[in-house]
Amino acid sequence: MDDRGEVTKNRGVPSGSPRFTRRSIIGGMTAGALAPAVLRAAKPGSAARVAVVGAGVFGAWTAEHLRRAGHHVTLVDMAGPANNRASSGGESRMTRAGYGKDEIYSRMARDSLVEWKALSSVSGLPIFVPHGVLFFTGTSDDYFTQSLAVNRGLGLPIEDLNQSELQRRFPMIDFSGVELGMFEPGFGALMARRAVQTLVRRFIQQGGGYQHAAVHTLQQRSGRLISVGLSHGSPLSADIFVFALGPWLPKVFPELLGGRIVATRQEIFFFAPPDGDQRFLPASMPGWADFNGGDVYYGFPDLEGRGVKFAHDAHGVEVDPDTQSRQPTKAALDEIIAFRDRRFPMLRNAPLTEARVCQYENSSNGDFLIDRHPEMSNVILVGGGSGHGFKHGPEVGRLAASLALGGVQSESRFTLATKGRAQKREVI
Repeated sequence: MDDRGEVTKNRGVPSGSPRFTRRSIIGGMTAGALAPAVLRAAKPGSAARVAVVGAGVFGAWTAEHLRRAGHHVTLVDMAGPANNRASSGGESRMTRAGYGKDEIYSRMARDSLVEWKALSSVSGLPIFVPHGVLFFTGTSDDYFTQSLAVNRGLGLPIEDLNQSELQRRFPMIDFSGVELGMFEPGFGALMARRAVQTLVRRFIQQGGGYQHAAVHTLQQRSGRLISVGLSHGSPLSADIFVFALGPWLPKVFPELLGGRIVATRQEIFFFAPPDGDQRFLPASMPGWADFNGGDVYYGFPDLEGRGVKFAHDAHGVEVDPDTQSRQPTKAALDEIIAFRDRRFPMLRNAPLTEARVCQYENSSNGDFLIDRHPEMSNVILVGGGSGHGFKHGPEVGRLAASLALGGVQSESRFTLATKGRAQKREVI
């Protein structure tokens, strides 16, 4: 819940998209230090030239960690950081540490939040909105029991609430049929587009390179990669290449990743709360997820006046990110309204204020891909956000940067070998 290269030569800037130039990125930024580098700094004269293709949340944080370590980094994107077709675009993503037994993601969310708070403190407008996150269910199960245990073991504040406590604390939700809720007061929303664009602006201001260009299709399939062609005509040479392309990753490496990373259509809707009603503002309403007998819905309070957000976490149909229709469907809207009217009765007849069509870029099991290309020794593959990756961007970037600089693969779950071609989601 969140919460998407080398691409073909003909793929470029979407019609109507603003150009994201070096001058426009740097303009208006103020100085300010973020968290210190976590990688060992390059020795004098040993800095590597690194090309990071894809300026979404994974690519941008990888580039930033490499820059902090003293390397010469160029970030490339065909349509601009967090553009409106990307999995890292849009308004809001949830950050939370509740992951059932999957403590690795709880730790990554905790550690990433430090970076997000630091970025938010220098961004002007907020990037992190600490409204808390509430998960609730009609039947207590291992996921909730394990989430509570893991969070407490990590020293993260978390509360378990019964139905009457839930209804008293969060009166904007009808908790009929709900047995248990867990509330994480230290987490909340990340303003996605703003976060990535702020990160890239600061990356450039502090010495990183950025090129607004499409990367030509790779002809090479093995050996050490020397350069990639760019749409403006000049090749980009580097010692190390990182491809963090979201749903475009299997288009660049079809034989290797086709079927292992799959883009699915996701529709999101916003509704206006009642005029003057403060119960739907982030000071009162948390981000939430209703586990709903295994058919999960989630959403956010009214952030910055855009409306109350609703989404269905079920994977939609498989899509091509270049050609899928961005028109929302009546069927998806009707499904959301039916859920909304049952669980949020105060929003019955609320006007629709906005609708978005985006995509998840799913690995076969929901685990991330952070690994070396098996046939190209200086190429790192990063992707598989699987609808929950945005919050982990800082830690994914740190792990990818370490791997790019010759570090060991420290987490077997993120290897290519664990990515099958049959979709069987295991991470929620």
